[in-house]
Formats: sequence, structure tokens, C-alpha cells
Amino acid sequence: MKLIVGLGNPGKKYELNRHNVGFLAVDYLINKFNASKISSKFKGDLYKAGEYLFLKPNTFMNLSGESVVLVKDFYKIDNDDIIVIHDDIDLRIGALKFKKGGSSGGHNGLKSIDKCIGNDYWRIRIGVGRPERKEEVVHYVLSDFNKEEIECISKNFEYILKAVEDIKNASSKYSKKTC
Repeated sequence: MKLIVGLGNPGKKYELNRHNVGFLAVDYLINKFNASKISSKFKGDLYKAGEYLFLKPNTFMNLSGESVVLVKDFYKIDNDDIIVIHDDIDLRIGALKFKKGGSSGGHNGLKSIDKCIGNDYWRIRIGVGRPERKEEVVHYVLSDFNKEEIECISKNFEYILKAVEDIKNASSKYSKKTC
């Protein structure tokens, strides 16, 4: 069993926020895998298709780990079989990076997950760009993508699909794809 987690904030008002790019990517995967919703009891919406579970935590970003650990423990999933898809302000819009382990880089969703299960899991980082001034980061990540940005990001979802299917080789095959 593999657990694919998309990070974001629940609710219509956050739907197209930069911080919700993980949710957008998981929605794409749910559609491509033809996954069915199986539960909402793990502090998130859980979908299943074959050997894949897809999770969209409903805890808001900063508490994502609470949802992840519930699914991990219930299904007895090893960290090596967990992939977290999230926004990264240190990458330009549309850039992708794949890696296993590492620090949270200040990302509160990753900090929460690290606290609950450790940091030795796979990450798919999707670049959302960075604001000019550090004090604008919160406003920036909670603002919506414009039309061109969402088109750019969406083009890379196919690479994410391929990486999910072959995560152990993703860092060399699929990293740095951009619009």
C-alpha cells in the first residue's frame, strides 16, 4: 500500500491558493487513477485505487501530520511508501523536485508531519515562486494562482503521476520539469 498525501487547506476559499497545490495535484491523481472515496474518518478525505491511497487532510496545513499518522498507523504503511506533495516557495513556478527525507525548510505542513511520523518519507515539491519581501510570504502562499500560473503548474501533473508510479527513480528522471 502506498499513501499519497496532498497538502493544502480545506474549503472553497483556499481552493486555488498557492499553498493548496498539493491538493490540486492529488485531485489530478485521484481522477487519473479513478480512485473512490473510502473514508472521512482520518481527519481527512481518503481515496483508494488499487495499491494507492490518496489523502487530503482536513486539519488545515499546520496540523497535517495528525491526519497522516492516523492513516499510516491504521494501514500499517512504512514511511518509504509515503509521498507528500506540497508547495515550495524556494522553487520557481512550475519547477518540480523529488527527494526522500530532509528538513521541512520552514514549511509548517511538513513540520507537522515530521513531528508525527519523522522526516524519512518521499516529497514532491512543486514550485510556487517567492514574493519579493519575506514579510509577504503568508499572504503570498494564501493568494490564488493567476490563469497562466495554474496552466503552468497543471502541465507538470503528468510528471507527478509518473513519479508516483516510479518514486524510487523520480529524483533523477523527473526533477526540474518546468513550464
